Amino acid sequence: MAALAIELLVVGVSHKTAPVAVRERLAIEPEALRGALVEMNGLPGVREAAMLATCNRVELYVAVDDADQAARGIADALARRAEVGAAELGQHLYERRDAAAVRHLFRVASSLDSLVVGEPQILGQTKQAHEAAVEHGTSGSVLGACFQGAFKVARRVRRETEIAKNPVSVSSVAVDFARGIVGEFAGRRVLVVSAGEMAELAVKALRAQGASVTITNRTRARAEALAADYGAAVVDWSDLAAALTAADVVIASTGAQRPVLTLELMTRVQRARRGRPLALVDIAAPRDVEPAVGDLDDIYVADIDSLQNVASAHREEREAEAAAAEGIIDEELERFVRAWRGRQRAPTVVALRAHVLGIVQAEAARLLAGLGHLGDREKKAIADALEGAANKILHLPQMALRHDDDDGVPLVLAVQRLFALEVTAAAAPEPEAEPADDAAGDAGSPGKKAAGR
Repeated sequence: MAALAIELLVVGVSHKTAPVAVRERLAIEPEALRGALVEMNGLPGVREAAMLATCNRVELYVAVDDADQAARGIADALARRAEVGAAELGQHLYERRDAAAVRHLFRVASSLDSLVVGEPQILGQTKQAHEAAVEHGTSGSVLGACFQGAFKVARRVRRETEIAKNPVSVSSVAVDFARGIVGEFAGRRVLVVSAGEMAELAVKALRAQGASVTITNRTRARAEALAADYGAAVVDWSDLAAALTAADVVIASTGAQRPVLTLELMTRVQRARRGRPLALVDIAAPRDVEPAVGDLDDIYVADIDSLQNVASAHREEREAEAAAAEGIIDEELERFVRAWRGRQRAPTVVALRAHVLGIVQAEAARLLAGLGHLGDREKKAIADALEGAANKILHLPQMALRHDDDDGVPLVLAVQRLFALEVTAAAAPEPEAEPADDAAGDAGSPGKKAAGR
């Protein structure tokens, strides 16, 4: 018997529920993504699966047959990945189901749930998450409809509000945060460790504020290309210690799965600096700076969670536009749910008609077979009368199913059970075609698609 709710479940952690120390434990390397998706898709109760992993969130979006069973399986699987107990991780996990899950996806794609409201990178990251699920064969009609709906909503929010006007990113907030530590950048030497997208956004913001910028990256050619675009200097990765010794501010956003600015390295750098203070702003997840570095004298370490206050100020500037965006999401969610429920009810309406009319037609045939003395005209009149009576009986139940204001589950399931109907699950609503979008993913993603390593 088909489930009739919106069969979407979201389970995850974000900057709102878990510190970066927890989020980074759920990070996943690109080469491991397929295995993780296949694992999640194979859990009991799960039919489709996609993973959205950024520096600020790790979320599983799954189409389910049994939400309770699927939620338990996902929580256990995430706890194993994080190498913590399920109860410990459960303190940070959140769960959304059905229409609430769709709303959450719409808000995430529209950057309303971001650390920096209005930041443009999240739409690209959301697209990458769904594309990966499609590529690895774990996305189907349910996730396809939900994600395409989210892309449509996000584009409408960007088109009809000014929430993305003068776009702000995690990187630009990190630059503002660093300026709050050291003051104006004039005369300050800033080292950017990485050449991915987040690094590029940081370099752009730093140069706009007059900072002298040096870039280092494992692949020197990428650092040189970025430096050429923004008039920055380049230092070879092998000279990282010397570059750290010379810098006043460091912004790190590599795609490494383990810290690149280790305690051993930074202890040597601290000694070489002879008491000169250094500000390290780490916006990577997993973190680039080993946590113990923060215990060294004269070295100030801030991770991505430290940006909350600066991000809150930007959020306040966008409150009016965020409210308008929420209104758009409400409107689009109602439209989406209405279309979904219509599709979900339709198979039961069809099955009910086929069941009742099949009985009537069979009984009519049996009756007429014993009335051989009647002519064809009389037989047709009897058959039509019986079918007409069946249609009249079906009219009100069909209307009730099609226009039920509830979520449609109790009434539809009742009809299925009363008449022992075999109902095939409905296809998801067909998404509307949308133009291509040029938003790119965030290099701070645990997926590290643009990490600049």
